[in-house]
Amino acid sequence: MSIDFLSLRVLGGLFLIYTAGSYVHAWYRLRHIKGPFLASFSYFWMLFNSMKHNQGDSCGDLANKYGNLVRIGPSDVLTADPSVIRRMNAARSRYGKSNWYKPLRFSSDYEFMFSLTDVGVHDRLKAQTSHGYAGKEVPTIEQDISEQIQILVELIRRKYISTKEFVPADLALLSQYFTLDAISKISFGEAFGYLKTENDTYGYMQTGDDIIFTTSLAADVPWLGRILGIPAVNNLIAPRSTDKQGMGVILGQVNVNYFPGALAEDLVAKRFAPDAKDEMDMLGSFKRHGLTARECRAEIPFQILAGSDTTARAIRVTLLYLMSSPRDYRALQKEIDDGISQGIISNPVQACEGRNLPYLQGVIYEGLRLSLPATILAMKEAPPEGDYIDDKFIPGGTRIGVAIKGVMRSTSVFGADAGLFRPERWLNLDPTQRRNMVDTAELIFGYGRFGCSGKPVALLELNMIFIELLRNFDFQIVNPQKPIEQSINTQGWVDKGMWVKITDRH
Repeated sequence: MSIDFLSLRVLGGLFLIYTAGSYVHAWYRLRHIKGPFLASFSYFWMLFNSMKHNQGDSCGDLANKYGNLVRIGPSDVLTADPSVIRRMNAARSRYGKSNWYKPLRFSSDYEFMFSLTDVGVHDRLKAQTSHGYAGKEVPTIEQDISEQIQILVELIRRKYISTKEFVPADLALLSQYFTLDAISKISFGEAFGYLKTENDTYGYMQTGDDIIFTTSLAADVPWLGRILGIPAVNNLIAPRSTDKQGMGVILGQVNVNYFPGALAEDLVAKRFAPDAKDEMDMLGSFKRHGLTARECRAEIPFQILAGSDTTARAIRVTLLYLMSSPRDYRALQKEIDDGISQGIISNPVQACEGRNLPYLQGVIYEGLRLSLPATILAMKEAPPEGDYIDDKFIPGGTRIGVAIKGVMRSTSVFGADAGLFRPERWLNLDPTQRRNMVDTAELIFGYGRFGCSGKPVALLELNMIFIELLRNFDFQIVNPQKPIEQSINTQGWVDKGMWVKITDRH
């Protein structure tokens, strides 16, 4: 039966009316909140924003342009207000985790704490894993981190010292090798060995970068997340335990020649064997607090990814800021040298000694807030009854993300020069002002029930590594015009080619 021309026109007209109505409906819901025009009725702004690889900057710039509350999608807003972020993430908050988190799973078979949207299950897992992630049940944690720092120092001294002959060193790689070895040592009792092999064995680092980009797109753009959530599609792109490279190695049964045993399935199988010993590392803590073998397998990939990429970014970019500001570089080095000569810094350094150095604390907090180790939107969902933010009504079900750059460069908290690396801003503060600045800067780790449990470990590493590096070496950036050859930002950062000249101070 043929369809006459009039019928086609009617169908076409109905389709156009439906499409126009859908766009108007999408626009109408949050019409009272300013933002990019394209974002008011479609997710293409978020798609294009993610694909430009500068998410942290662009979202922060929106907060600069439109204020602390910005519309970025049909049912999505951003906030750069620290008080709103704390309220959304508070222990008894009515806000939940939105569907933004679901695509962050490494595969459809593995649901881990960060990707869980069921708040009750999340809170149960958070309670069970918090002691492990914070390193509270790893008695050798400081010794383990110190050991990896010394391996890094020895590697630099053996291979990357410039004398009359210039020897380039890539701090982008070295910082990530260090954090991967540090997190694996305290997580599983044995370092992966990146610093010893200087090789991305099985392509984990490259594959991890690809996964971050893919999951970022799927998390930000709901219709992409739904497509990738289809089991048949997910199975095509998700890492498998049988893979020979990348995240699949972490998930599966691959005998890694520099690691005794294997990861995820094999490692967990050994820990849950009838004759298994109780190990004093993160994985051992998870087991002691009641995680099942399956839950442990699910946590391992995120444990490695989150515990390495973010801290590596903070280390290398903080060093970059120091190298770009000789006055700050020398001030920190003098504080370290004076501490050594006065006997208040031991060899190797202890974390408590680093915490007692005021200028170092300023450097660490400036580095954290300006390097933006994580730029995840971390979208929560407004409660069914809705909420008011900045005197504007937010309908129930609205996704609310964090413009972390806007938070970290708040002039009301950090001063008119908040975009400047200036460690002195942390000196000689009254207790109330300092508490406000510290609390705001530490929002880079999240907050409350949804905050990063690994924050103490990251701060432990930062309080030790800068002292050991600057007591032993001097660093100079090779190309001041382009200090990092490639810097890609979605939910996190992929930095490649941060070339420096290193000279020995001894």
